[in-house]
Amino acid sequence: MAESTLWWLLAGGAIVVELVTGTFYLLMLALGFAAAALAAHFGASMVVQTVLASVVGGGAVIAWYRIRGKYPKNLPAGANPDVNLDIGETVMVDSWNADGTAQVHYRGANWTVVHRPGNPPVSGPHRVAEVIGNRLLLDKL
Repeated sequence: MAESTLWWLLAGGAIVVELVTGTFYLLMLALGFAAAALAAHFGASMVVQTVLASVVGGGAVIAWYRIRGKYPKNLPAGANPDVNLDIGETVMVDSWNADGTAQVHYRGANWTVVHRPGNPPVSGPHRVAEVIGNRLLLDKL
């Protein structure tokens, strides 16, 4: 069996395991295996192939780790407007109850709403900041 075939099989195996486990880092290692397979096609020695696989695969993992660290983590689903389309919508609060809740009519139903802690409950227009269970967390506009 040719050395390049072995590297291609390793790359394919890393991709299959990545698809099963969902870890993106195995794709970066597969890039290293593919680089070593290409080096084998061009007649490089096994030492050069192994070093190239290590450098390319390891470098890609480190680069992806650093790129991923620069971006903020995703918001939880209850506060993420990409997941929950209620985030950012406006509701009108007529009056607040003594326990800090209110009832609003929103999307054809009555909802229990709460104001963000630290903000005084004031009637008027509010924006939905988060969905917590079956309650809406509001910010005053």
